[in-house]
Amino acid sequence: MTYMPNDRHAVDSRAIIDSSAKIGDDVEIGPWSIIGPDVEIGDGTQIASHVVVKGPTLIGNNNRIMQFSSIGEATPDLKYDGEPTRLVIGDNNVIREGVTIHRGTVQDRSETTIGDNNLLMAYVHIGHDSVIGNHCILVNNAALAGHVYLGDWAILGGFTLVHQHCHIGAHCFTGMGSAIGKDVPAFVMVSGAPAAARSINAEGLKRRGFSKDEVAELVRAFKTIYRRGLTLDSAMESLQESSETSEHIRMLVDSLKCSNRGIVR
Repeated sequence: MTYMPNDRHAVDSRAIIDSSAKIGDDVEIGPWSIIGPDVEIGDGTQIASHVVVKGPTLIGNNNRIMQFSSIGEATPDLKYDGEPTRLVIGDNNVIREGVTIHRGTVQDRSETTIGDNNLLMAYVHIGHDSVIGNHCILVNNAALAGHVYLGDWAILGGFTLVHQHCHIGAHCFTGMGSAIGKDVPAFVMVSGAPAAARSINAEGLKRRGFSKDEVAELVRAFKTIYRRGLTLDSAMESLQESSETSEHIRMLVDSLKCSNRGIVR
C-alpha cells in the first residue's frame, strides 16, 4: 500500500517518506532517514536514523539497516544516463553503518541483487549490477566493483577489493586486504594483493557441517587444480568423474567452467 502514517508502523516524525513509498507492517524508521519514491519496504524491517533509501528499490522482510547507509543510489558509472534500473534486497539481512549499495545499469542486468541472511558490516560497498547470494558475510570496508557475483556462504575479509565482472564461488573465504582481479572457484581460500589461492576453506566448511570425507575430497580436488601443474582444461577433465558422483566437486567444476576472467592462481 502507499505510505500513510498508521499504528502498524513505528516511523519517527522526523523521518521524510515519499507519499508513493510502500511500507509494510511493523516497519521501524528512525529520525532523519529519507525514503524516496519507488521504494517498497517489507514487513518487520528496521531502518535506523540518517539512512537514505532511493528507488526503484525493493527491500524484503525483517532486514536491519543501520545509520548513515545509502541504499539504492544511482551508480557513478559514466555509462549510466538515468535509466530506470533498480535494487532488490531479500529478507533477514543486516546492513551495518555506512554501507553503500548502488542500483544496476541497463548495460548489464538493470538490477543489483542482495539475497537473504547476509551480513554487510560497516562501510561495505556493493557496486552496480552485482549479485550477492545468501548467508554471505562482508567484513568492514570490503568493496565490490560493478558486475560482481558472490556465491552463497562466501566470506570477504576486511578491506577486500573485488574487480568488476569477477565471480567468487560459494563457500569461498578471502583474507584481510585481498585484491581480487580474477575469478575465485567455489570453496577456495585466497589472500594477498594480488590474491592467490591458498587452500580449500576447510575450517569454514567444517563449521557448516561438511564431513571430514567431503572436506578431504575437496582438498584433493584443490591439489588437482593448483598443485599438479595442469592446465585448467586438463584439471577439469581430471575431476570430471568425481563430479558425476559428488555434488560438491560438481559445484567446484561448474565454478571453473563459468570463469570468464581466468581463476586466481
